[in-house]
Amino acid sequence: MLNLNDIMETINMIQSENLDIRTITMGISLLDCIDSDAEKACEKIYNKITRLAGNLVKVGEDIEREYGIPIINKRISVTPISMLLGASGGNPVLYAKALQRAADATGVNFIGGYSALVHKGFSAGDVELIKSIPEALSVTTNVCSSVNIGSTKAGINMDAVKLMGEVVREAAEVTQDRDCIGCAKLVVFCNAVEDNPFMAGAFHGVGEPDCVIHVGVSGPGVVQAAIKKCPDVTLDEIAEIIKKTAFKITRMGQLVGTEASTRLGVPFGIVDLSLAPTPAVGDSVAHILEEMGLGRCGIHGTTAALAMLNDAVKKGGVMASSSVGGLSGAFIPVSEDAGMITAARSGDLVIEKLEAMTAVCSVGLDMIVIPGDTPAETISAIIADEAAIGMVNSKTTAVRVIPAIGKKSGEELEFGGLLGSGPVMNVNTNFSPKKFIDRAGRIPAPMQSLKN
Repeated sequence: MLNLNDIMETINMIQSENLDIRTITMGISLLDCIDSDAEKACEKIYNKITRLAGNLVKVGEDIEREYGIPIINKRISVTPISMLLGASGGNPVLYAKALQRAADATGVNFIGGYSALVHKGFSAGDVELIKSIPEALSVTTNVCSSVNIGSTKAGINMDAVKLMGEVVREAAEVTQDRDCIGCAKLVVFCNAVEDNPFMAGAFHGVGEPDCVIHVGVSGPGVVQAAIKKCPDVTLDEIAEIIKKTAFKITRMGQLVGTEASTRLGVPFGIVDLSLAPTPAVGDSVAHILEEMGLGRCGIHGTTAALAMLNDAVKKGGVMASSSVGGLSGAFIPVSEDAGMITAARSGDLVIEKLEAMTAVCSVGLDMIVIPGDTPAETISAIIADEAAIGMVNSKTTAVRVIPAIGKKSGEELEFGGLLGSGPVMNVNTNFSPKKFIDRAGRIPAPMQSLKN
């Protein structure tokens, strides 16, 4: 039976506390688009995406209007393009342009899957696709790219780590005239998941159905507001508050996902529980941590508070849905979180502390602006460090850093919209990791991999 108080509480969450559905993402398998002719394969890709996702935006808008629930983004994820490239051949950028045409035709915000999975080595098409990423991201506007370079089972492919440091830097250079936006659409993963609805890292895994709907919820402002109402409670009581709030947020995501699935005639996949912040005031993960009692996000105690937040969000979410998946935790993207931006500007939040925080949350070093003269081998070393945290802890970690070409530590880079803006954070380049990165090879899988 509907409870009037629950209804009014949800309305208040939407109107005053920035509660929204961050994205509904349609995952589409492109394996049946393989063709011996690359141009024909690209045409099949365009046709399949537009056929299945042609009504995605309209359905999202209809649900938004009928239920009064904001749905910020409508997105598409596809089979990692390196798989099609290995079978069909051709210029990799042709596939990126086909994805862009499909994004334009369907009206989605982003389309993810210009991706490669190379955690245990390179197969046909992988190297060609990875080397083409800077060009592909520079000639498209809505295409997102990701590369998985490690896993708990396989270890870390250091050849790929070295290559990705170079690719990230090149992607910044070729989009320098657009505030290095290419790097904001590129993620390097360890333990990438197959059902992630969030960009820029979403791709459609080979174990997924032919077509599926995933939902990513948000709600940092709701969690912060709930804690603020109870200023003098203990930490275990705060954990209970977060769990109950996450339950309510997830139920809304479940409702939207089920409704979208029914209207589009495709299976419902998962609800991703991740608290996804925005640059808007009152929609910040950092401010949740500060509401718990930290004077500023980034000081000592931040990792412990974030660990508790992440755990409580998951516990509340899994009680609300039997279809929880994706990344499910708390994102800490610096440029997309008003509180993180403030803490980074003041110097209280540094990259080393962010790295420690990634051991207990989703996903990793995300949307961090670094000096434009940061060498490729240092970027590779940042990727290797983050991958090691994911590999050893059996969790997904990622790196999305933006070398701000022509800018130094303390300056600002402005993206606008959900990508926000960020201060250029200092990177330790006193000594070089070049010899370590140049060794290449593979860091073997840890003991945790031997679970069978």
